[in-house]
Amino acid sequence: MSVCVQRHEELATAWFTIAFRVKLRVMAELKATKTEEARRAIERLNANARTTDQLMEGICQLLNEHMLKYNWVGFYMLEEGANPPALLLGRYQGAMTPHTRIFLNQGICGAAASSGKTIVVDDVKKDSRYLACSLETKSEIVVPVFVHGKVAGELDIDSHFAAAFGEEDRKLVEHCAQLVGKRMEKD
Repeated sequence: MSVCVQRHEELATAWFTIAFRVKLRVMAELKATKTEEARRAIERLNANARTTDQLMEGICQLLNEHMLKYNWVGFYMLEEGANPPALLLGRYQGAMTPHTRIFLNQGICGAAASSGKTIVVDDVKKDSRYLACSLETKSEIVVPVFVHGKVAGELDIDSHFAAAFGEEDRKLVEHCAQLVGKRMEKD
């Protein structure tokens, strides 16, 4: 191989590496911008919603429409007096789901409600707790909603993309769940 050809290949590789890094940076900046736009829209929604139900409906619609990888967005709320305790499907946006009632010992939703902790699953096929709702779902985030310090429900989001939920997504979804919990405390 001649020195010219070798040098050309080295330059092409270096250019590709730089271009790829720039593309990743631009994509991250675009996602951060979208996330911040969604957060501001959620704040406006919170200020204008008259009821918790309107707030939950608006959050579902806004996140589903505004965030590209949020393909199913919904709230499950604890069913009062249920024995055993169960989550009932509330407001949601996305395809219909067969899971309208989930017991606390079932699925990722049940695990999040039982533990009171956010659960992010990058690949639902690798998590034995996953209750299959859609063959298209690849990843999921579930965030508990707290009212007066106790879990009252959760915000569940499914994505058709593996590892769709990063730290910024987690902060956004947790913020939405906190707003709903605070609103429920007032209602």
